[in-house]
Amino acid sequence: MNILIAGAGEVGRHSAQVLSSSGHQITLIDRNAEKLDSVGEALDVRTLAGSVTQADTLIAGGIDKADLFIAATDADETNMLSASIAKGLGAQRAIARVHHRVFHERVPLDYAAHFNVDWLVCPEHLTSLAIAGVLRDPALQAIEHFARGRIVMERIEVGDTADVVGRSLKELALPNGVRIGTVSRQGRSIVPNAHTVLNVGDQVTLVGTTKQLDKLLPMLRRDQQQKQKIVIFGGSPTSVWLARGLDKRFFKTRLYVNDRARAEELSEKLEGTTVLDADPTDPAIFEEENIGDADAFVGATSDDEDNILGALQASHLGVKRVMVVVSRFAHHTLIEGLGIDHVFSPRIIASRAIEQLAVRQTIHEIARLDEHGTGVYELDVGPESRVTGKTVKDLQLPPGVLLIAVERGDEVRVPGPDDTLQADDTVIAIAHQDLSKKLRTLFD
Repeated sequence: MNILIAGAGEVGRHSAQVLSSSGHQITLIDRNAEKLDSVGEALDVRTLAGSVTQADTLIAGGIDKADLFIAATDADETNMLSASIAKGLGAQRAIARVHHRVFHERVPLDYAAHFNVDWLVCPEHLTSLAIAGVLRDPALQAIEHFARGRIVMERIEVGDTADVVGRSLKELALPNGVRIGTVSRQGRSIVPNAHTVLNVGDQVTLVGTTKQLDKLLPMLRRDQQQKQKIVIFGGSPTSVWLARGLDKRFFKTRLYVNDRARAEELSEKLEGTTVLDADPTDPAIFEEENIGDADAFVGATSDDEDNILGALQASHLGVKRVMVVVSRFAHHTLIEGLGIDHVFSPRIIASRAIEQLAVRQTIHEIARLDEHGTGVYELDVGPESRVTGKTVKDLQLPPGVLLIAVERGDEVRVPGPDDTLQADDTVIAIAHQDLSKKLRTLFD
């Protein structure tokens, strides 16, 4: 592919390095000629000095022949504008890196659609999802990320007094908006059909809207789940994304912000999160707040050193798991042996997301549900796809495949048998990896 990248910072450089090593033709554009000289010496890429928001610069870079344009400067507005201009000048696809929540979310305006940008990548949001995946379950988190929280996924065990024991799924007559994605029994998972009978001890993966799942759970006699106690240190965008994303049904979250004005601001914005104006690394505060009893401590301020020192102290004083967010790559490698359980770099995470989007295929796996090959797949419906214009019941899906979510523009829903798939829909399916080739053939 012919790829133009705007911005020679860490994300742009890293993306250029990985994509060029995969055989793609890369042109890296930046205002700073010295940065470009450094990149040119280290990487086999073409460089171009100039403003990425000026059409002349992009034309000189060959934007009319570009398969992909990646806007990865440090300024959201520059990235949105340059990506939009690139699409207008002939780029096939465009990715823009953004930091501010107002651009990433689609309310009140879908900025991506407005500027004709194919994908927006928010490093802080992706980092919060990565942290939440460690705290919970990466597969469940992947579904909820896809559906932007409108569809949730939950695993529960069928109790010995559950109403569903000994009954087939056909008999259960599940409400609209709910699917049983998998049933795990004796260590193996299957995608059930209408004749699958539920037994005591089965691990059932439920997918649906929160409202509908809450109706179904009493049938399975699930005991009240003990909430994990999470301490987040810092009022950074990553902290805010994480606090918003931790489901209040599973987590009890405290956010410490050592800045009174910021703490008051976030206290009004973060419903269900306890926000305190205090420094949890202060031994007196640590003891007074019983932070040692927390299940996890996340250092996510805007200062790497504060995050590292806070996590080390939390670990020393008894917190079960400690995690840090670091901006500088040198810190990422330096602290791996210090006893900190997980280190997250927003820039590295964003680079990986960009690379995955750059080589995006019709179907790709986004999560694994078990070690035997049952996975969650994301599929794109193209204009010429065999499924375009067909209802779900007419797709003739192979046994063992279940469609659990469809995204169309700003709408996300659990599809029913009479729903029709349209071009540009994105579909989430559960299937065994052996069926992925059949899915690819069906959706190509």
